[in-house]
Amino acid sequence: MRILVLNADYPRFLTWLYRGQAGLENAPYAEQMAARNESLFGVADFYSRNFSAWGHPAAEIHVNNPWLQAAWARERGMAVTVTEPTTGAGNRLPAWLLQAVAPFKPMLRPFARKVGLSPKLDAQAEKILLAQIEDFRPDLVLNQDTFHIDTALMRRIKGIGKPILVGQIGISPSRGEDWRVYDLLISQLVATVEFFRGHGVRAEVSHLAFEPYVIDALPPPPAADVDISFVGTVSADHQQRIALLEAVAERHDLKLFGYIAPGLPSSSPLHRCFQGEAWGAEMYQALRRSRITLNSHIDMVGREAGNVRLFEATGVGTFLLTDFKDNLHTLFDPDREVVAWRSIDDCIEKIERYLADDAARKEIAAAGQRRTLTAHNYRERTRGILAAIENS
Repeated sequence: MRILVLNADYPRFLTWLYRGQAGLENAPYAEQMAARNESLFGVADFYSRNFSAWGHPAAEIHVNNPWLQAAWARERGMAVTVTEPTTGAGNRLPAWLLQAVAPFKPMLRPFARKVGLSPKLDAQAEKILLAQIEDFRPDLVLNQDTFHIDTALMRRIKGIGKPILVGQIGISPSRGEDWRVYDLLISQLVATVEFFRGHGVRAEVSHLAFEPYVIDALPPPPAADVDISFVGTVSADHQQRIALLEAVAERHDLKLFGYIAPGLPSSSPLHRCFQGEAWGAEMYQALRRSRITLNSHIDMVGREAGNVRLFEATGVGTFLLTDFKDNLHTLFDPDREVVAWRSIDDCIEKIERYLADDAARKEIAAAGQRRTLTAHNYRERTRGILAAIENS
């Protein structure tokens, strides 16, 4: 079975990648793809690598990378123009309005797409993608980019050889889409799976993961010179996260790696904690530098654990102090493989306890890494997806 995985990358990551490697935008497609995967950002080639290990030829397409996609098209004689993607600093609603509409994003997405606020692929990008589908002739398409690739475009993809269509989505699926085009939808959240099932679509739980190859690809571990870190985004969608991190920052030397979205008050102590963005390998090294790294899920997930930080942090052997969720025990053994906090005061107390107890902290970090490398890897996740398809 030939498998094609559709992905998208953050525009800020693409800008960082191409500005850091002069001339990469003019390199052949294979060279650009290799550079993108070597960054280790996101899921890189982790799905295709593991589908191939199961005996299924697989490849990825990064649908919103204009330079990579243009290189593929040029090599096949297609005339293309390249427009650099916005990094999010321009062509956006004001920060105050973004904060105001944040609770209503799921309801606004269909309207936003109609008026051009959602980054649907343009005509050229669609043309290149459909040509790639025609060229690869997949038996299965795994779409991890339901933001750019709507169900109407997936229906057109279905018309090219009638591949099995699988969609992966985390939270807030749009109610304006006809999800029945998919043969299977997967999510790390039970609530999302139940949403799809309620709309007559087969859906299964499939958690995110860590790729063990990352450990071999990284440079040697740096010295653990950061007491407490947070790696990720701070935005209007993360009010619980902001409250936690600000409280920790008032008491400890917190280091924040990632992205602070517009709108955070200038008085917030998180500005002085900010260490800059960390992509791919740099992100993993920031985790490895940390004696303790914190996790707090996005507000809208409710009482379910499942973000990728759970697996990235434990995968590289970092002690993870994460927010308690009802299903956390199904992923890790609390207090043995990770430690959970239930309130801000509880989190701060546990920070102080485990900073003072090196032996306990290192034992839990090692156990968490063993669990992730054994159970929460992409080999297991791709096996699960294949099994779900075979049982359909």
